[in-house]
Amino acid sequence: MRKAGIIMLMSLLLFAAACGKEIPDAKNWPVASFTFTDQNNQPFGLNDLKGKVWVANFIFTRCADVCPPMTANMAKLQRMAEKEGLQVEFVSFSVDPENDHPEQLKAYIEKFHADTRHWHLLTGYTQQDIEAFAQKNFKAVVQKPAGQSQVIHGTDFYLVDQNGKIVQYYNGINDVPYKQILEHIKILQSS
Repeated sequence: MRKAGIIMLMSLLLFAAACGKEIPDAKNWPVASFTFTDQNNQPFGLNDLKGKVWVANFIFTRCADVCPPMTANMAKLQRMAEKEGLQVEFVSFSVDPENDHPEQLKAYIEKFHADTRHWHLLTGYTQQDIEAFAQKNFKAVVQKPAGQSQVIHGTDFYLVDQNGKIVQYYNGINDVPYKQILEHIKILQSS
């Protein structure tokens, strides 16, 4: 009887140790429900991401500076995740919906040789809607100054858990912490 108790206790301790890893300084910001239009002109939203780990960012196709390297970095992260056998979805919200129609988004992402089965570039909302959505959910600034073609927006990657909560964000343009992001994805997928 005592032996069985010791074995059970050891099993519980091992289980707790495996599940005990957490993402440091987790934000746990909930993402509000959304349904927008992806690069294939199909509806796509939070319900499609339920139960999945995903990485999000904000881009636009006419971006003159940060978006191409940020998208290249996201494509690299996607390839690294695939190589490690991690199931991850990628979501890019256009911050210039007036100009970024599904066709433009599709042409844009094709330049980066990304796996678009697991990467959705979204549009189909107003400029005011994306500015409010970014601020409320991602604590991110998105602003299109009147009469300008360029949009002010952040360059972070946001890691979102299976329950639609942003757990962490990372620099998506310079010194991207790929290994840390992949480690955090593994932690989420093991919990």
